[in-house]
Amino acid sequence: MTTLIDKIAWVRVSEGRLLGARSIGKAIYYIPGGKREPGETDAEALIREIEEELTVRIRPETIRYYGTYEAQADGKPAGVQVRLTCYAADVEGELQPASEIEEIVWLTYADRERVSQASQLLFDQLKQDGLLL
Repeated sequence: MTTLIDKIAWVRVSEGRLLGARSIGKAIYYIPGGKREPGETDAEALIREIEEELTVRIRPETIRYYGTYEAQADGKPAGVQVRLTCYAADVEGELQPASEIEEIVWLTYADRERVSQASQLLFDQLKQDGLLL
């Protein structure tokens, strides 16, 4: 039986680099976002998670779907999959790590091996679309 971890992620690309985050005590980077609360829409979850993690406010009218990527979940038993439903959006405020976030970084395609398997699929799409250095 496959277990699915369903997550929302914010794709923020600037000057050919993708915003990544690292949780306290973790080695791998991930795309900012998280799991929906019961009854939350994708947009509501995205807005809440990004404000909690990075102290910026997503402008709801700018949210646009980018893609969905599914792969083996890092650090989980075989068969546990993570699905990243990715959205781009504009924000207000200044990026600051908060909550469980220890570090935020701007990643290029050269950093592909430093992110989760599902995030690597996003990296491949961004590179193919000419958005990632």
